[in-house]
Amino acid sequence: MTTSASSPILVATRASTLALRQAEHVVGLLKNAAPGASVATVHVSTSGDRDLAASLKSFGGMGVFTREVQQAVLDGRGRLAVHSLKDLPTESVPGLCLAAVPPREVTADALVLPRAATALAAIEQLPAGTRIGTGSLRRQAQLKHLRPDVQVGDVRGNVETRLKKLDAGDFDALVLAVAGLKRLALESRISLQLGPPQMYAAVGQGALGLECRADDAELREILKQIDDPSARSRVTAERALLAHLRAGCHAPVGTATCIDSDDLVLEAVVLSPDGKERLFATAHGPTAGAAALGAQVGDLLLAQGADRLISARL
Repeated sequence: MTTSASSPILVATRASTLALRQAEHVVGLLKNAAPGASVATVHVSTSGDRDLAASLKSFGGMGVFTREVQQAVLDGRGRLAVHSLKDLPTESVPGLCLAAVPPREVTADALVLPRAATALAAIEQLPAGTRIGTGSLRRQAQLKHLRPDVQVGDVRGNVETRLKKLDAGDFDALVLAVAGLKRLALESRISLQLGPPQMYAAVGQGALGLECRADDAELREILKQIDDPSARSRVTAERALLAHLRAGCHAPVGTATCIDSDDLVLEAVVLSPDGKERLFATAHGPTAGAAALGAQVGDLLLAQGADRLISARL
């Protein structure tokens, strides 16, 4: 079933190359769902994009890449906001709703080496003292836990900027999301994929979140056709976990989810900033109870002292 749109669908998005690729993907989905609809993008500058000197930790991690995009929808400059779901705070904004989660990309992280480097079969092959760049507290903590003998440094900027820094010798390796590299047609830069149990992904990693005004019934009806039930169930559990832990999007919390028939499995880790402590919990349940499953795993982690590790990052 397809639906038409009586008024233009203006898609608000960050202006980075990756964000624009993601927005273009959503524009294509919208045109398939509502043939004949007028769809265009609106570029929005966020505080996280403007200040590339400060670490993500210094921002407090709440809406640094999403707040201004949401405001564009609230004030009518856009009708739909496209987010990397991993950047979207779990606390909803009054007047907006998460109307669709399209099919999800791969959630793994990637180890990226300089162009001239020899490929690796395992992260254990990195020499001691290797300088690894990442702007994520989650990745930093897991790298320190996995390889306490390497040097983990903070790096900001878009994917292209980070790769230039790597190839210029500022770092010996980077850790980036596989999904982002794929969306930018940079799969050739992936030296090694990192996944559980070594590296757990961010909540919502590889997924897009589409927000619109809660009272925009016409657009919400169109977005129902884009929403993927499997992706929605998985990110609902992950985001419920994060909310239950009262942790921000950039906290040292990692997750993995999968669905087998109607059984949703959630695994999660919480680490200390130095990587010396690592907590793990897992549970499973029906997809219809995704939010409750997230809270259940959150309780298991809190019982082990997760709140202490999360607050230690501040």
